[in-house]
Amino acid sequence: MKITIEGASEEFERKLLALLADQRHELTVTADTEWCIERAERYLASLPAAALRFANLVVEANGSKDADELRAHFDGQLRGPTIALSRAVPRGVRMGWWPEGTPAPITPMYDPENPSWQKAIAYTMTSENVPVFRDAFTRIASKKTT
Repeated sequence: MKITIEGASEEFERKLLALLADQRHELTVTADTEWCIERAERYLASLPAAALRFANLVVEANGSKDADELRAHFDGQLRGPTIALSRAVPRGVRMGWWPEGTPAPITPMYDPENPSWQKAIAYTMTSENVPVFRDAFTRIASKKTT
């Protein structure tokens, strides 16, 4: 039997997955790990100011921002914002905001010609996630003005 539920709230999803956990040895349960506006908004709201600005720069660049350009915005250092970004997804899983396996929305890109340790050359977001996060930024901005 396969059951598909669309349009349910995150709270309903958490409750349903908890109920199904008792039967996990008999069932295969997959959770929706895609980013939606509500998840993106919660993710962004959990970020400190520098990481929020970093994410906004990536979104404004349509999902691909050169790392050197980002470094110019952060006095040459990306460590603070990128650490905050990397911790936000696991924190959201722990808090029950999204399921385990939800991918990080912003990922570093490295030079494929140089496989040794190196600095990121860019930070990217999938083309599917860019409009989702753009809408989340709009919602956040509209809440600040009301």
